[in-house]
Amino acid sequence: MIEARGIAKSYNDHQALKSLDLKIEKGSIFGLLGPNGAGKTTFIRIINQIIAPDKGELFFDGEKLSGKHIGRIGYLPEERGLYPKMKIGEQLLYLAQLKGLSKAEAQKRIHYWLERFELKDRVQAKVEELSKGLAQKVQFIASVIHEPELLILDEPFTGFDPVNTEHIKAEILRLNQEGATIIFSTHRMESVEQLCENILLINKGEKLIHGKLHDVKNQFKEGWYRIEYNSAWQAPEKSDWKVEHLPSRDGIFAYRVNLNGGPRKDLLDQLNASELISFQEEIPSLNDIFIQSTSGNE
Repeated sequence: MIEARGIAKSYNDHQALKSLDLKIEKGSIFGLLGPNGAGKTTFIRIINQIIAPDKGELFFDGEKLSGKHIGRIGYLPEERGLYPKMKIGEQLLYLAQLKGLSKAEAQKRIHYWLERFELKDRVQAKVEELSKGLAQKVQFIASVIHEPELLILDEPFTGFDPVNTEHIKAEILRLNQEGATIIFSTHRMESVEQLCENILLINKGEKLIHGKLHDVKNQFKEGWYRIEYNSAWQAPEKSDWKVEHLPSRDGIFAYRVNLNGGPRKDLLDQLNASELISFQEEIPSLNDIFIQSTSGNE
């Protein structure tokens, strides 16, 4: 859906993006990650044609990105842009028509979304009269009402309580299942792990990590296993394994074991099945990977 070739952008002496190359597959949920100031917002603004790159090319669905593609993109910015003194219904109608919908079609979709988000009784309310969470729902509706093929969500859960966060996650998954490609930018790594198939981690305008989330996590494994045992356990005397004793609880003995590159089977052969309670390979969280990859580079 999106292909970037050598995208670069500078603001005076600050280089926000440095020759960025990437592909975002059609129909995917793509995580765009990075610390503050990494270049994420710059890249999003280039896709939305708010700003132009200094160098490089961007392609949308196989065509060079141009003004004709704007109506096929939905954008939920981190800094929300609703008019506080405008009524919800009037505002959504105005924004939907800006995206090319007829008045009749816009009104039909507004009714659908307000009912879906339990906002039908607030259609005459002004945005400034709403709680932050309700205003966020209106902003989300404005971003998706024209049924975009590409939906860009920048920190979409800001202002939501846990219940509404799960509601919006469900809507994101539904829209994706109905065919929308989604770029998801956030600092909530647990949400990325729940939603995204592929990720890009950038820092200081440069690509650090790019690929399928499963593959990325496997790349950062360090060969540790966690076991729980019914009795005290010791590694073979001649092995060069690293063994860490973890706090015991309720008569259960816990250990972390690193095989120093050896096969997992060697550890399994040393475990008594009748004494073994649990055996688990340690897979790093995306949060751990984020911190490890960006620390020292801020």
